[in-house]
Formats: sequence, structure tokens, C-alpha cells
Amino acid sequence: MDFSNNKKRLFKVGFVLAGVVAVAWLASLKNAIGVENRGLWNRITAPAPTPDDNYIMPRKESDRLDVLILGARGMDDPDAQDSGPLLTDSIEILSYDKKTGSASLVSVPRDLEVIISDKKTDKVNVVYEYGYYHSSDPLTFVKNKFSQITGVYIDKVVVLNFSSFQEIIDSLGGIDITLAKPFTEAQQWGYEFHLPAGPNHLSGQDALYYARSRYSSSDFDRSQRQQQIIFAIKDKLLALDLLNEPVKTFNIFNMIRKDISTDIGVFDINQFLELASAVDFSKINRFVITNNNLLYDAKNSAGLYILLPYGGNFDGIKQFFQNILYGGPLPTPVPSK
Repeated sequence: MDFSNNKKRLFKVGFVLAGVVAVAWLASLKNAIGVENRGLWNRITAPAPTPDDNYIMPRKESDRLDVLILGARGMDDPDAQDSGPLLTDSIEILSYDKKTGSASLVSVPRDLEVIISDKKTDKVNVVYEYGYYHSSDPLTFVKNKFSQITGVYIDKVVVLNFSSFQEIIDSLGGIDITLAKPFTEAQQWGYEFHLPAGPNHLSGQDALYYARSRYSSSDFDRSQRQQQIIFAIKDKLLALDLLNEPVKTFNIFNMIRKDISTDIGVFDINQFLELASAVDFSKINRFVITNNNLLYDAKNSAGLYILLPYGGNFDGIKQFFQNILYGGPLPTPVPSK
């Protein structure tokens, strides 16, 4: 067996997930269990499955690998005191077809309202937080809920603190993106954050502001920006010869592993090696679920903005994923940047 080649392929997998999967695997080695040991054993048993025909668990598919990637605010977020630090404002599903080698990345809007438990209905970005505090296995809890919503069996999950994006980008010396038009956020960060049209070199803080700004445009646009940052990190990692800089690589992984929760373990390596060898990373289709045909704007009983699916069920979203995974009419993919 060519261990050197396998090592390079394993690192390539980490690059696809913006360094997340590789870091998560190292974290799982440290913890020797699927999730970080933060007193989970003292939590109550996971709530019973929601008794709703619209929340049916799909069957696991041996020919697919579907990974849920969540970006949480984290305890060091400046808004943590006003809103939950475990809210996942970035929600991506990476789907890989082992037979065809095709792959897609789909953003799910955080404001989609779902039934979280028998007694709680809230935005989908609350699911992980609720599972963290109410389930003995929060990662399985969040995987099952997204499986029910999308009709796609989620095999693995990675939860990353947003601060890790900033740290890893600074460790890499920044990232590069190209904007078709200027971007300005005047309200959120205490000053007017502005990026001009054309090439931009972003520090970790700039990238975080660009990815998380929410007042200057829609949440759907923010999902596209988050995908853009993920792919920019991947491009930078591929451009740097980190395999020949083991100290720098270890420092980056060691720096952010504290901010990772995942159920990716040592026995999952073969699946990700297969992913690394088969996928053409430049051709991953990127989509954002929007309020065009699938969802509509609404307010909940408290007057807060939410998104609801047409027809009062997730049939449209599930069909959307089926079309992506198995062929069918699709909206225009998010352009590569």
C-alpha cells in the first residue's frame, strides 16, 4: 500500500470541506468517541421522533455519502449574550455519488421553520442547540432532523465554531476572492465594512464579516457568500504545500480542533479517501435553497421572520434534493467564484 499517496488523498478530503473534515478526524482521535465529551452522559434521553408524516427518516444509501456541515456562532461571538452561541447560521450539505463521482453542495436557509420536538417549533438553526441541551447524542439528533427535512440520509456531521474560520484563514495568510460587484455592510460591525468589486485579499476577520453580514442583503445571498469563503479556503489549502510543512499543518489543526464536534472517526477514512480520489473539486455543483418556488416569507406567533415551505410540507425541498442527486429540472447553480 502506498501510504504516502493515501496521506495526500486524505488531506485533499480535508481541503474539500475547507479543512474541516481533516481537523474533525484528528479531533475524533483525541476524544475516542464521536462527539466531544462535555458531560453528554448526564443529559436526558433524546426526544421521541416527531409524530408527523412529513418527518420520515429516509433509508441509508450505500452508494452515497452525505455530510452535514454546520457553522455555529460560538461562545466568543459578540452576539452570544443576545442569542444562542450554538445557533448554526451556516448549514451546508455535501452530497457525493459513489457510482458517478458527482458531488454537490447545498445551502439550507437558517430561517426555515421546523418541528424540532413534540413540544417545540422553531427555526432550523436551533436544531443543533436544542439537541445539545436535550439529547444524549446531539450529533445524531441533528443528523436525523435534517435527514427528515431533506429526504436525504445524512451519514456524517461536522459542527464548526465560526471563530475557527477566522483562525485558520489567518494561519494561511488570508484568502482571495473576486467580487462581481462591491459589497458593503454598514450596520452590523460598528463601522462600514466594504469590499470593492474585483480581486480581494481577506484576513480572517474580513472573511468572517463578509460571510456573516446579514443586514446588507438577503439570507440567501449570505449562504452564497459562505459557500464562496469555503471554496476560497479550499483553494488556498490546495495552493499551499502543507504536506511539506508538517509543523504548520499540525499547528493549524491543533489550533481549531477544540472548536470541532463530529462523528467522523478512524473507521470512516476509506469513504473519504474514495471521495478524494473520485471527485473533481472544480466541478462540484453549488445550490442555495431560496424562497423561489420552494419557500415563502412569513412571521411566527412572536412576530419573528421565518420561512415556510409551500404546501405546508417539505415535499418540494425533498424533490429539490432528489433532482440534484438523481437528475431532474434544477435551478441555475451558484456560479463558481
